[in-house]
Amino acid sequence: MEAKKMNLPRGPENLCFDKDEFMKPDFDVDHFVSDCRKRVQLEELREDLELYYKLLKTAMVELINKDYADFVNLSTNLVGMDKALNQLSVPLGQLREEVMSLKSCVSEGIQAVDDRMTKQEDIRRKKMCVLRLIHVIQSVEKIEKILHSQGTKELSSLEGNSPLLTGQVLERIATEFNQLQFHAVQSKGMPLLDKVRPRIAGITAMLQQSLEGLLLEGLRTSNVDIIRHCLRTYATIDKTRDAEALVGQVLVKPYIDEVIVEQYVQSHPNGLQAMYNKLLEFVPHHCRLLREVTGGAISSEKADIVPGYDFLVNSVWPEIVRGLEEKLSSLFNPGNPDVFHEKYTTSMDFVWKFERQCGSQASVKRLRSHPSYHSFNNKWNLPVYFQIRFREIAGALEEALSDTLEEAPAGSSYCLLATHMVWMSLLKCWSDQMFLPLLAHRLWKLSLQILARYSMFIGEVSVRPISSENTKESKKSVPVGRKESSVSLSPSEDQGNGSSPESQPLPSVSSTQLIHVAADLDKLQDQIPEILEMIKPKLEMIGFKNISCIAGALEDSKTSLSACVPTLNNRIIQDLSESSFAYLKSALEVPRLYRRTNKEVPTKASPYVDSALKPFYRLQNEYKDILKQPMIHQWLEGALSESTQKYYETVSDVLSSVKKMEESLKRLKQARRTVTSNPVGTNGGMSDDNKIRLQLALDVEYFGEQIRKMGLETSSINGFSALTELVLTAKDQASVEPS
Repeated sequence: MEAKKMNLPRGPENLCFDKDEFMKPDFDVDHFVSDCRKRVQLEELREDLELYYKLLKTAMVELINKDYADFVNLSTNLVGMDKALNQLSVPLGQLREEVMSLKSCVSEGIQAVDDRMTKQEDIRRKKMCVLRLIHVIQSVEKIEKILHSQGTKELSSLEGNSPLLTGQVLERIATEFNQLQFHAVQSKGMPLLDKVRPRIAGITAMLQQSLEGLLLEGLRTSNVDIIRHCLRTYATIDKTRDAEALVGQVLVKPYIDEVIVEQYVQSHPNGLQAMYNKLLEFVPHHCRLLREVTGGAISSEKADIVPGYDFLVNSVWPEIVRGLEEKLSSLFNPGNPDVFHEKYTTSMDFVWKFERQCGSQASVKRLRSHPSYHSFNNKWNLPVYFQIRFREIAGALEEALSDTLEEAPAGSSYCLLATHMVWMSLLKCWSDQMFLPLLAHRLWKLSLQILARYSMFIGEVSVRPISSENTKESKKSVPVGRKESSVSLSPSEDQGNGSSPESQPLPSVSSTQLIHVAADLDKLQDQIPEILEMIKPKLEMIGFKNISCIAGALEDSKTSLSACVPTLNNRIIQDLSESSFAYLKSALEVPRLYRRTNKEVPTKASPYVDSALKPFYRLQNEYKDILKQPMIHQWLEGALSESTQKYYETVSDVLSSVKKMEESLKRLKQARRTVTSNPVGTNGGMSDDNKIRLQLALDVEYFGEQIRKMGLETSSINGFSALTELVLTAKDQASVEPS
């Protein structure tokens, strides 16, 4: 009984549980108790359960009392039931025996019918075999009769035997021969067929010979009707491939052997192109009738075409490939990459033109799936060609990425030979003289490798020590070749056999070379979008449309190059700062120039300030054509900020020293109370200490003026305001103190 049909008695409203919980199929005592304990104590739960138990017990007693008569009569109504069942067993047994007997009779009848059906099927099968054999005999006799009558007509009257009539006769024979072949295949294994087989073989040989002779006659006389009848006959007997092979051997092969001559190709400057042009002339000149009959020509009438043939794919193309492979084997030699590229592009252009002669997309698909088409393409050893090109590019690039940092050749848009070779290598990868569509993926990978190699080269250069020598001296003094510590494009280079980088001193680089590296790096980053524009037409040529992926990879390469810029900028800024501060620290010599020398009061800046500014002016004037102004300003601000910070410390030390000396002299003066210790010059003017303060103030003022003349704001130079404030305070002090 389902739980929804059993109604439990209702209990008081204040019970801590729901009575329907007991009727759930997944009722669990432990879960019930733990759930109730969350609401009430165990004592209260026990009291509620006892109360509901009493209600259930009372409801059960009431139910029994209500249906008491039915409970009592339940056993009384079953009295005599066993006797009634025994009385039914006998007639049921008899009925069972009768059913089994009837089943046996029906089974025997079914078996008899099956036996008769099997015999009839066997008789029908044998009858069909006999009929097929009769058809075979009749077909053989009919064909032999046609051949005999045709032979009699030929002997009696040669004038009546026209090629058209012969074609019609062969077509009748082919139709009958087709039926003969069908029945012969169905009767395979019959003894009578073995006796007739020699006659069938004779008919087959005669028909094949007649068809070949008729087809050749039609081709020789250019008789379209003969060719049409002959090809239709070949199609009737399912021998279209034999017709195509015959055309290839008799019509195509002699022409191919005559045109493909290796000596002619090698002796003439444009011999390969001329040979391919002659091969392309074969189809319109010698296959015109065949294409008209088979529907390969545009002018073919659909009502008269013979379908099922493709002479260009199955006759002409295999013979062309055979001739090229056998008589022009040097065509596929990749030893000379330039010659190989020219031969390959010329050959692929020939294949493209040949495909256009096919006449339909279906024919082109059959051509591209033909074994000889794949054989021709596989003959071109493109991986070897790429390896040769790879060695050319990688070798020249690695030679250019040497430690000498040679200058780029005249006319180049770059400063260094290394960057010039990187750009030329990228251009060469996608040039018409090197690019091949099937190698697009390899050339793309090589392009990324070139950019990655240059990025690593920049990283190596940026950590080299900076020498004070000029570029030419550096080229003579720096040893060439640190290939053990450089990263080559070749994946097979062993970097573990050379001496460790720590055991060899890093080659130095001049300031000019470092600036040239930065200029080239910036220009190369600007030209990376040009690489995408150069690659895009090549990729569209091969059907590649995911240009965004290529653009993303180039952007990653550009990011890798950009990551080298901060280090390079810091090195250049550091070098400029050190070059400038080498003169600015001459401020330490100012006290020596004025102390006890009776020099005049200073009116202009010291010469060391101009010397300290020379590296900055040189950067602005000599490199303005190769560097962008924002980059020059960035370097100037960075270098001036560093040198100003150091200059501030130097000036501060000098002023502190002057102040200490001044205080020391004052104490000495007070102790001796004599005029001789007064540090005033013989001219009775400004003291030596104030002259020093004034000179430093003039130097800093001049330094600031020159910074502004460079096009920079002194407010953008870190520490300059503090330096100015320092010297102005000292200047004010010098003007206030009495002489």
